[in-house]
Amino acid sequence: MYLIAVCGNLLIILAIISDSHLHTPMYFFLSNLSFVDIGLTSTTIPKMLVNIQTQSKVITYAGCITQMFFFILFIVLDDFLLTIMAYDQKVAICHPLHYTVIMNPQFCILLVLISWIMTFLNSLLQNSMTLWLSFCSHVEIPQFFCDLSQIVPLACSDTFVSDVVIYFVVLLLAIGPLSGILYSYSKIVSSLCTISSAQGKYKAFSTCASHLSVVSLFYCTCMGVYLSSAATHSSHSSATASVMYTMFIPMLNPFIYSLRNKDTKMALKRLFGKKL
Repeated sequence: MYLIAVCGNLLIILAIISDSHLHTPMYFFLSNLSFVDIGLTSTTIPKMLVNIQTQSKVITYAGCITQMFFFILFIVLDDFLLTIMAYDQKVAICHPLHYTVIMNPQFCILLVLISWIMTFLNSLLQNSMTLWLSFCSHVEIPQFFCDLSQIVPLACSDTFVSDVVIYFVVLLLAIGPLSGILYSYSKIVSSLCTISSAQGKYKAFSTCASHLSVVSLFYCTCMGVYLSSAATHSSHSSATASVMYTMFIPMLNPFIYSLRNKDTKMALKRLFGKKL
């Protein structure tokens, strides 16, 4: 599954880079999303595979902090990119005549760059709050990777300040992108209602069907992780839900975007045709 996730996302990136027909804002964001998905699954799964092979669940303090930094970075960046892609769909459907002017290359690069900077600073802040905490010599993490929500409660020192800062930032970063996605799709639905023909509505909505599928999977699994752990306090159910958004989503994204997208399928055929 890990190899499928990595190879699938790499193929999407290679297809977009090699095919000039896909040098558009939508596929530029998709290539960034594929890169982030590779980073997300590579942050946690290789260590888990090593643990399975060696029958050892030990991770060093430095390794845990490093893993947590990159996990927070990629999971939040994934959310930001999905929000940007929702905005891109809104502009394409609601303002088709001004699309190339609004979504110019400089603006697209700026959006991605701002996302990277914000997520990097957020990850740095979250890790800094964790580094201020002191832990006992032997700590057992009820998860298969270093998750912030699982680590902070295990600290031996007072975690009140860390909890306030961490939950405030998480709430802000969760509500902000979700609000942006909901706003974009509300505008898309309003624009679709003005289209008279059923064929026109289907054609317009089909352009954002893949993105909507990925967004639904992302938020449903993320909510499942934290709701299941909060409701049942079961490490097994939390770990099971965590596998969904650390492995299944990065693995499914290439299939969703390639199977539902004719341009991507044609680009992949041309890519394999060149190699053959």
